[in-house]
Amino acid sequence: QLQLMESGGGLVHRGGSLRLSCSLSGNILDYEAIAWFRQAPGKGREGVACIVNRDRERTTYYADAVQGRFTMSRDISKKMVFLQMTSLEPEDTGIYYCAAERDLEGGWFWVDEYSNWGQGTQVTVSS
Repeated sequence: QLQLMESGGGLVHRGGSLRLSCSLSGNILDYEAIAWFRQAPGKGREGVACIVNRDRERTTYYADAVQGRFTMSRDISKKMVFLQMTSLEPEDTGIYYCAAERDLEGGWFWVDEYSNWGQGTQVTVSS
């Protein structure tokens, strides 16, 4: 079973930045999709960003709410993925999770697509 561990969360003021990291116990390239999700208090888990490897091509997807503010990247040799978050807003507050799936059958943003999850890291943006 793949192990994922997030880090880098914290408290930041509106307009600030944070960089989240996710360490994987296995080879990143063995997983078709590696994604970041978040869950705000009282709400469901939603997809934030995803890197999909398919047919030897890498595509990065973003939720509309974070497009242009968040950037997802990876370091294959270190078995890590990152989420650089800028221009943070209180609406970005939540627990951020890293997830991975070997064979993505549906949308990258579907929670049920992913078999492997980290424990999450808290991000709080104050106004």
